[in-house]
Amino acid sequence: MASPTITKTEKLVGKRIKRLEDPRLITGTATYVDDIQMPGMHHACIVRSPHGAARIKSIDVKGALDTPGVMAVFTGKDTESVGPVPCGASLPGLRVPHHHVLAIDRVYFIGHPVAVVVASDRYIARDAADRVEVVWEALPAVTDVEKALEAGAPAVHPEWPDNTAFNYHQEGGDVEGAFAEAEVVVKQRIISQRLVPNAMETRGVVADWRSGDKTLNLYSSTQIPHLMRTLVAQMLGLPENHLHVVTPEVGGGFGSKLNVYAEEALMGFVAMKIGKPIKWIESRRENFMCTIHGRGHVDYYEVAAKRDGTITAIRLKLIQDLGAYHQLLTPAIPTLSVLMMPGLYKCQNIKADIVGVFTNAVPTDAYRGAGRPEATHGIERMVDILAAELKMDPAEIRFKNFVGKDQFPYATATGLTYDSGNYSAPLEKALEMVKYTELRGEQQKAREQGKLMGIGISTYGEICAIGPSPATPAGGWESATVKIEPSGKVTVMTGVSPHGQGEETTFAQIAADELGVNLEDVSVLHGDTAIVQYGIGTFGSRGTAIGGTAMYFAIQELKEKVKKYGAMLLNSDDVTFADGKCTDNKTGKSKTLAEIAAASYRAMKLPPNTQPGMVATYFWEPPNFTFPFGAHIVVSEVDRETGEISIKRYIAVDDCGKIINPMIVDGQVHGGVVQGLGQALWEHAVYDDTGQLVTGEFMDYAVPRATKIPWIESAHTETPSPVNPLGVKGVGEAGTIGCSPAMVNSIVDALSPLGVRHIDMPLTPEKIWRLVHA
Repeated sequence: MASPTITKTEKLVGKRIKRLEDPRLITGTATYVDDIQMPGMHHACIVRSPHGAARIKSIDVKGALDTPGVMAVFTGKDTESVGPVPCGASLPGLRVPHHHVLAIDRVYFIGHPVAVVVASDRYIARDAADRVEVVWEALPAVTDVEKALEAGAPAVHPEWPDNTAFNYHQEGGDVEGAFAEAEVVVKQRIISQRLVPNAMETRGVVADWRSGDKTLNLYSSTQIPHLMRTLVAQMLGLPENHLHVVTPEVGGGFGSKLNVYAEEALMGFVAMKIGKPIKWIESRRENFMCTIHGRGHVDYYEVAAKRDGTITAIRLKLIQDLGAYHQLLTPAIPTLSVLMMPGLYKCQNIKADIVGVFTNAVPTDAYRGAGRPEATHGIERMVDILAAELKMDPAEIRFKNFVGKDQFPYATATGLTYDSGNYSAPLEKALEMVKYTELRGEQQKAREQGKLMGIGISTYGEICAIGPSPATPAGGWESATVKIEPSGKVTVMTGVSPHGQGEETTFAQIAADELGVNLEDVSVLHGDTAIVQYGIGTFGSRGTAIGGTAMYFAIQELKEKVKKYGAMLLNSDDVTFADGKCTDNKTGKSKTLAEIAAASYRAMKLPPNTQPGMVATYFWEPPNFTFPFGAHIVVSEVDRETGEISIKRYIAVDDCGKIINPMIVDGQVHGGVVQGLGQALWEHAVYDDTGQLVTGEFMDYAVPRATKIPWIESAHTETPSPVNPLGVKGVGEAGTIGCSPAMVNSIVDALSPLGVRHIDMPLTPEKIWRLVHA
């Protein structure tokens, strides 16, 4: 479908416009890290541990060095001067292992890097890596997070007496009193299993050391180019202004590239040592083993309630599988689950205890939703379990407990302030779309025929626009520079780093509306630390809500300057700027934006106290997070003979505040739903007891396929956020957050006549078949 034809004066915000970035992506003309070629470029292959836990007795690199085409081999002893992999999160009593870029004397997860081979060709490097001989002393490993807490469990880090990395407690209200007075209490152990993010493009780094000016150029597939520059410079001992980070096209991130990994600093080290450009491209097997995983919860929930369905208190013990060490935000992710424990419900008595646990596995960290899918899955499963206990309709119990639309801003028991909402509206719309009352009648008839039909409801809220700086490890503001060129064309330089979110389009829509120019007259630049002012990056559904707002305020400053120049050129003290021109309100004469911009750069005459040119930079600090919400419904049927699940309908009604581009919003929701279905139905990163990743490739790790995905019926409500002038909230993670509990609730509902009360993900056919035939 072609984008609509839009006249210059017609507003672009709210229009379904195709993404401006798509032509280069779908024609194969975009540049990714692996597309970068340089004269004299060498290639790196990393030797990794085949053990979940082991001591390194010795490393012999002679065989690799003797391979024709090999230039160098580096081991942990060579890289001791490189700083540890950074952990940005901070919690009281947090144990932080010193994680070297190359292991020195021991390894603690499968894939742990121990050496790097540098050769003139990537295939030579790979062959030579097999000739690095390591003598190992294998040690006991522990990969089950609850077993890792047991007395006598193998210590992931022997410098500490146990595998507890931290304990975290949060409480609000009178939890014990509420449970003492409860008329009903329901309890459930709920697992949010480990997942592999599996971006289409694996990680990759190109490093180029310019010895003449002692500058390192680093090309990385990352979500945080400026933060990477700061942190890698620290690791390498380089002045930050001598490190130039470029993020070319990023083929998916989903949070897995919201990190600074060992390989970024390691390639910088190698480039500085050999004096030639070096490229490392992660293999898919490495991606499974060494890029962060997501989720990894074991949650013990208790919910207290009245007989009428009013939820009075929630208790949670959250056991977080952290993996073997901390990546950038590893310890912080489960705290987001605690913040969103109450969901959309007006429960003011909350108690949570987190135990962060080391295991012999790759670290967990931010993966699409980052703590919020786990929280939503937990509370939405518990609400369904409570409804079943009370024999209430699952929609009715939700309506009863929603925060009222007249209660905003709403202070939660976990310390948040929900900005705005009408939580009943998306659920009402979803129920209307699915014809809920009629559907329950159809379900009853299907059950009388022996069919296993289920209806699952999920309502979700999420914390987005991450966020106010005091609540973040590295600053929560964002930046933008807007230039009106002498020709009147507009260039936006944003500190966010979009990689699929569509901000090259949505930012252009906003800028074009504000400045009265054509969409094609706006260019949006990002991801180059030598061009773009310092920014925080793209994660936590913050790109438009914070980065777009920074751009908006920069444009407002420019508009004031445009009016000053326009008044000067029109010799008037009463002008209005609209539709790309300044107009004298007395005479009706006007000057176009191009004329005004040209005059500002020519600077033959300047308005009083005004500089030449048309450039404005704005750093915006948000006063609060934003809180999108929504309702998803899944209608499903289970095959008794095979355990196969078929999704008959999928309804998604989301409220992300003001919608800039409905087409992009629908795309974000659809992609999120697919990843949510992946967790609910198929995906699971499984380690054996020795620390081997047994689902380490696509032969063993199931991901959603197009033929398995239902038609997703999308709709929206719009509740603008008061936090920013655009009214936007964020939508990049919404589908993932709302999906999994709707899917699981649907299957539990289908199997409820058989006495099934709860099922942990993934809902594989074998698991379902066993439940049906138990």
